[in-house]
Amino acid sequence: MLESMQKAISLEGLDGWLFCNFRCRDKLSSQILNIPEFSNSRYWYYAVPVNGEPLKIIHSVEPEAINILPGSKVFYTGRESLKNALKPLAGKSWGVHISDEIAAISYMDAGTANFLREAGLKLVTAAALIQRFCGILDEEMIASHERSAVHLHEIVNIAWDFIKKAYTDKKDIFEGDIRQLMIAEMEKRNIIADPNLIVAAGVNSGNPHYNFKDKGALLREGDLVLLDIWTREKKENAIYADISWAGVFSKKIPQEMEKRHKTIINSREAAISFINNELNQGRHPTGASVDIIAREVFEKAGYSHGLKHRTGHGIDTENHGSGVNIDSVEFPDHRLLLEGSCFSLEPGLYFSDYGMRTEVDVYIKNNTAIVSGKPHERQCSLLTC
Repeated sequence: MLESMQKAISLEGLDGWLFCNFRCRDKLSSQILNIPEFSNSRYWYYAVPVNGEPLKIIHSVEPEAINILPGSKVFYTGRESLKNALKPLAGKSWGVHISDEIAAISYMDAGTANFLREAGLKLVTAAALIQRFCGILDEEMIASHERSAVHLHEIVNIAWDFIKKAYTDKKDIFEGDIRQLMIAEMEKRNIIADPNLIVAAGVNSGNPHYNFKDKGALLREGDLVLLDIWTREKKENAIYADISWAGVFSKKIPQEMEKRHKTIINSREAAISFINNELNQGRHPTGASVDIIAREVFEKAGYSHGLKHRTGHGIDTENHGSGVNIDSVEFPDHRLLLEGSCFSLEPGLYFSDYGMRTEVDVYIKNNTAIVSGKPHERQCSLLTC
């Protein structure tokens, strides 16, 4: 762990990575350092320098805090003694969990940040460190992600066959029936089955994070049906996959619905092409720059009013992971899509009567953006009954 951290610190040109926690507020620190969460009533600090031994700065009333981590130890009892303990870190640039834009990693409170600056530390966001340490996949992780993606594509096909049969047989089918089928398929395959998989029909599909209790809504003729499912294998360091498909509970697709879906596909494909073009030119695009390209497609088609969310999110051992988000408007992410980055591309449009999105996962391998889930081809048209 220490070697990987120091490599990330070196690549970002920093002097070190400074972790701290108080009453388990920073879950990211606990996750990265692989330490059990405990309700510490005083701050502990863990300074990992670019070279050499880490330093643990711990309050004297909790002397055993973070004992499992390597490094030398120094105690403090109050603010002045804490400033003295921090002196070896003064004048150096430390990555810490703050960000003006990415809320998911901004755990350090303003008071602590001000105190550390007063002690002479130069604070910079650890966003790029977090990405390098948590959000970059190796070969084994990519293989895990691919296996999960294949499962999801197969399960979506099974679910849509189930929907088509209900339509053909003229039998009532509820959102909950489809969700339970997909969950059962995941359990059969011994992969993680989230009880909140998204199945949204008709007007419900206009809510990107729609959920329901019991059976949910009855599917009706002409309903847009959105399926959004995610999973990973049940083992350590397994990587999530996350896909969304849309279809119509009918044999016919309204012209405007088809036009909107085609625009979504064009947006997604423009994002993939842009990433590969940039990589071919020797440049690593940022998450924000990819999002801008995807949004331009909607603006040119006159659909910008239907946008409700960013184009994608980082994926690793968490479905919404620590890597680069494809986002220029919500939490603008200016980190680079490096080799081993994995992320979703899920542009969508949402209106008062229905919404839709298409989601594929992409990872960067051998300087190329690869869509996961092969041999399954990414869906380019609305499913029908």
